[in-house]
Amino acid sequence: MSLPLPVPAAPPPPPSADPVHARAALLDPGRLKDEVEEVLNAFLARKAAVPADGLPNLVGPLQDFLAAGGKRIRPVLAMVGWHAAGAAGSAATARHVAASLELFHAFALIHDDVMDRSATRRGRPTVHRIQAAEFERLPCAGPAFTTAGSAAERFGRAAAVLIGDLALVWSDELLHAGRPTQEQLARVLPLLDTMRTELTQGQYLDLAQTGRPSGDLESALNVIRYKTAKYTVERPLHLGAALSGADPELLEVLSAYAIPLGEAFQLRDDLLGVFGDPQATGKPALDDLREGKATVLVALTLQRADRAQADRLRLLLGCGTLTQSQAQAARRIITATGARDTVDHMITQRHQKALSVLDGMPIPPAVADVLRCLADQAVRRHS
Repeated sequence: MSLPLPVPAAPPPPPSADPVHARAALLDPGRLKDEVEEVLNAFLARKAAVPADGLPNLVGPLQDFLAAGGKRIRPVLAMVGWHAAGAAGSAATARHVAASLELFHAFALIHDDVMDRSATRRGRPTVHRIQAAEFERLPCAGPAFTTAGSAAERFGRAAAVLIGDLALVWSDELLHAGRPTQEQLARVLPLLDTMRTELTQGQYLDLAQTGRPSGDLESALNVIRYKTAKYTVERPLHLGAALSGADPELLEVLSAYAIPLGEAFQLRDDLLGVFGDPQATGKPALDDLREGKATVLVALTLQRADRAQADRLRLLLGCGTLTQSQAQAARRIITATGARDTVDHMITQRHQKALSVLDGMPIPPAVADVLRCLADQAVRRHS
């Protein structure tokens, strides 16, 4: 059994005669992200410093994956949720819980890339692609395997699954390294279990519908509620608030803000997946079309398309060898039906709904301000 990792002392708040100003400074999203990043990096550095005793070093791939970027929106929202409920208890504990969400997210993304067979993530090769390239350099890879592309690809996918599994295991370890009290664990762990279950179910729904695009708008919305809205916004806020002892009424109000915002976030992601600039998004603009993702954007297009447009789009969606010119043809159909404009309108509606909830939310004004800022960033982003 390993000894508990040391918990760094919480830095004091910046000096200020104005407590409102001091609270706002503590809640700066950039500051929150940096504080969580410090905990995450320190944890992985300690893991890297442990002698491997002949075992492979799998810390490096995780460090590289996390260093490639990421918005850290879930950890930041967890910290905001903690402040929303009064910031009770240790700030170091809250940061560890928040940082654990990023390790869990790394697990989810690495596995997602394997399932989708994605080539890039955050502008760099995906973990399974990097591991496939590493295959030939393994000491156990003899001459019979060094030219076997399929063997390297199989190894890359399997190795990425294991690295993702390790991120999942370490996310639990990182949470407990923050030394939450038994009362805090009793409030947080059931929510964490719920979040993980919802994400898995949402991912399964997405997988079941991929390659079978239809005009079923409700099914497409159901996927984004469970795969994104709850996982990305609602549960991180809940986890932070629960850590601080939030009552059920506050959790319910946070949900009223989180669900429409999470849906808007994913709707923006769907637009970027088809119309975004790969230089900004870090992902090819062909992936969603090649995979045949059954998004809200696609459902609306198929609802409104005439017979010729629908038949043409179905031929293009899910085509693994889709060319740039064929992708342009798909984009023209989507735009011509008005689906792109409708999704933009849906984003605006949900953004406004989330903001309207903040007006009556029983939270400190500085917390409402940062939630408002995060909502704006989530729906107006280009990556």
